[in-house]
Amino acid sequence: MATGGAPWPGAALGLALLTGALLTGCAQSGGPASGPGSGSPSPSATPPEEVCAKIVAYWSREELDGDTYGDYQSMGLSNGQYEILRDVVDAARTEKKRAGRPAAERLIDRQARAGCVEWYRAGGPGEGPWQ
Repeated sequence: MATGGAPWPGAALGLALLTGALLTGCAQSGGPASGPGSGSPSPSATPPEEVCAKIVAYWSREELDGDTYGDYQSMGLSNGQYEILRDVVDAARTEKKRAGRPAAERLIDRQARAGCVEWYRAGGPGEGPWQ
């Protein structure tokens, strides 16, 4: 240890250089300098009509072979989504008799998407949870 001076000569300079290097490394590797407002892309949200179409298509397949419809609330559907489902299933049952299950499933995908796109174009869900 040196007498009358700092215990480690150059320690302050070394610490400053190390701190600067760490901060620079964080900024370049996605550390604190990245995030909102830094130009980094954020994950995109799934459009509501696409979510609607997936849910309606799923439950339409479940209902295709049944002769009754379930409770829309237990399915997690709104009243508007349930109306789309009923139209889709009715058409899919007819298509299944005419051309088989694979054709009915393709029809389900097309009509669920078209119904949900139209529903959202017309305003989508209303004020209540059942809308």
